[in-house]
Amino acid sequence: MLHLRLIVPADRTDGVVALLERTVGTAHLVVMAAVARDPVGDVVMCDVAREAGDELIGALRGLGVDAYGSITVENMDLTLSTSADRAEREAPGEGADAVLWEELTEATHEESTFSVTYVSFLAVATMLAACGVMLDNAILIVGAMAVGPEFGPLAGISTALVQRAPQLVWRSLLALVGGFAVAMVLTAGFAWLMDVLGLFDAGMIEADRPNTAFVWQPDWMSFVVAFLAGIAGTLSLTSAKSGALIGVAISVTTVPAAANAAVAFSYSDYAQMSGSARQLLENLGGIVLAGTLTLLLQKGLWQAARHRRANVRPPAAPGTGQGPGRG
Repeated sequence: MLHLRLIVPADRTDGVVALLERTVGTAHLVVMAAVARDPVGDVVMCDVAREAGDELIGALRGLGVDAYGSITVENMDLTLSTSADRAEREAPGEGADAVLWEELTEATHEESTFSVTYVSFLAVATMLAACGVMLDNAILIVGAMAVGPEFGPLAGISTALVQRAPQLVWRSLLALVGGFAVAMVLTAGFAWLMDVLGLFDAGMIEADRPNTAFVWQPDWMSFVVAFLAGIAGTLSLTSAKSGALIGVAISVTTVPAAANAAVAFSYSDYAQMSGSARQLLENLGGIVLAGTLTLLLQKGLWQAARHRRANVRPPAAPGTGQGPGRG
């Protein structure tokens, strides 16, 4: 279930309440008149089944609630109520399959910001991966993958493409390309410093590295893994399965490939640098492609389900003054 808290101008409250009352999947409607001070208005609250949430939020925005008041949505981990159970049964579809597009857009927007924190995490992850490739240590590689924050802007690009939001596409691209550029420059400098300190040397990058050589040797399996990881990562975002997202982070060699490219550049090993760059681009492209196709499929399936429900929904009873419920 989702909990909605709305601030509504007094002259619009009746319309909002009527919308909530006829929406299939809602429960626990509360109206508190004239209690909001900024902005001034009434506070309206209700709970709604997740599978009915996206359409309801869209309808509320259509009424201008976000422009003249506010819409706050919270996930509810536990609701003990017969009314809530009935609302979930009446709402068509499964909550686990529902995509809250506003929530997804907001989440990817926040994760796609070119900020000091984002660049710091990416740079530290790339430096950790540099240590991993130089030492041929797979554990460090896995750790660097888990630290890297690059899935946020990748998901942002996919979401923006599906939602046709070019501004978010460019914002995500800036975070992705700019972040990796800064991280790789810093990692090249880090490799130079480690060489001066005698902790890195050219022999380490030229040596056989059976545990980590895959980061600069792209093949079709690299693309397949990235594509599958993109599907899993997108599903984890739309269903709020954060554990699955961690698994995605440690399955794709984006950060290690960037690290190996930076270190190889610092030692003028352009063959490894080229291979690492191809690996990086291949993995990034595979994730974006998979994420976009997954979101398109989810959107198409949900719209088809809504269309089927609209065709089978019975007409309103005479004299009720209400149309069919919304799902």
